[in-house]
Amino acid sequence: MTDQLLDYAGRYADAHADRTGVAVTPVDGLVVLRETAPTMLQYAVSKPLVALVLQGGKRVTMGSSTFDFGAGDSLLITTDVPTVSQITTASRALPYYSLVLELDPAIIADLVGEIGPVPFEADRPVRIDPTEAEVADAALRLLRLLDRPGTLAVLGPQLSRELHYWLLSGRHGGAIRALGVTGSHAQRVARAVVMLRAHYAEAMKVEALAEAAGMSLSAFHVHFRSITSLSPLQFQKQLRLIEARRRMLALGEAISDAAYGVGYESVPQFTREYGRMFGQPPARDIRQARTQMGAAA
Repeated sequence: MTDQLLDYAGRYADAHADRTGVAVTPVDGLVVLRETAPTMLQYAVSKPLVALVLQGGKRVTMGSSTFDFGAGDSLLITTDVPTVSQITTASRALPYYSLVLELDPAIIADLVGEIGPVPFEADRPVRIDPTEAEVADAALRLLRLLDRPGTLAVLGPQLSRELHYWLLSGRHGGAIRALGVTGSHAQRVARAVVMLRAHYAEAMKVEALAEAAGMSLSAFHVHFRSITSLSPLQFQKQLRLIEARRRMLALGEAISDAAYGVGYESVPQFTREYGRMFGQPPARDIRQARTQMGAAA
């Protein structure tokens, strides 16, 4: 089963991956990733997703926790959380391949309603577990539809729903279930995260975030940190710095323009906080990243 899934995913990625290694599929929220060499560190704020690693190896760091995983493992991210990732094992002969599915809260809520009340957990926003046979089987049948576009509109939604069902029923289920339980701490904190992502460049009062989450200020602080591993202020700071780095690297913005554009009022403060997060000042970091990108190309 795993060999067949690797074969289908690999062939699709080889044919459709763009220069960043991402092969978008016609299935909403489903992509295949491909890399032919270890990558530099990649900073992002991921949406809730599951990634089935089919070949190669990867490392993901969230806060003080680091996870190394490879073929046969699944990475689960259950909330919008800043992560640092790196492909650690990949080559032209044996590329890194993974199948990534963004979790659909609407499908999860519907399935939770049908399955009924079952204990859920949301204490770890990132976790690694072996990929289960039912999940791999549903993913394989979904990928097979890509060779028959006429069937995708009819069978695609139900196979995507089945894939969510097996994820809910398996090792990941307790954490995923929290995304579909109305009024759960995970859902409430998610509302505050949406607000932070939309207004990351603005001065945000924690009281406003707590109100959006429908929590008291003290409860909000506790549950926000429990679910994201960060305080609201740290979360906003990382959002700003990751976006500033993207602007300088991808858009060529000057350091001062990127700093002011993401909400900083002081370039020296931006430079200090950037160095603490990325390990070196912005000018040196961007220069090094461009050199590595050029070498990879």
